[in-house]
Amino acid sequence: MSSGNRSRGIVEKNRRNQMKNLCSQLNSLVPHQGSSSGESMTLPDQIDEATNYIRKLQEDVGRLKERRETLRGVDDGSNSHSGAVQIKVNEMEGALEVTLVTGLEFQFVFNEVIRILHEENAEVLNASYSAVDGTVFHTIHAQIGEDASSYAAARISERLNQFAL
Repeated sequence: MSSGNRSRGIVEKNRRNQMKNLCSQLNSLVPHQGSSSGESMTLPDQIDEATNYIRKLQEDVGRLKERRETLRGVDDGSNSHSGAVQIKVNEMEGALEVTLVTGLEFQFVFNEVIRILHEENAEVLNASYSAVDGTVFHTIHAQIGEDASSYAAARISERLNQFAL
């Protein structure tokens, strides 16, 4: 056997070993639903299972992206709502009326609104809500303290509107 044939044989053997190692690594990354008897799968079956698993992961990623966008309230024109959180603040002579409209997944915003009102020394007089078809409507009435600055209502409104999406 000539040295050229021998080196080609070594290169080919190394290539096969590398492919075997790569297939083994791929197979180790795929959760196996198949036989529990411990028998090993053929290489084509392993590759087929890995391909199916990757396709499933791609579908899962697509579903999760859609879910994330829904939770963020992104409107791509196909949704009827304009956002996941809407806040409106009305002020009249030291009295505040905060109207908050959220989806069920954004109810934490109500707690944040109450927290901000307390931080700004506004006394919450009344809070009510109603839920219709997965949308929650909150109305909060608060009184700004007499010793509050003339900018208190504007500052509260600005802080609350950071939650509007």
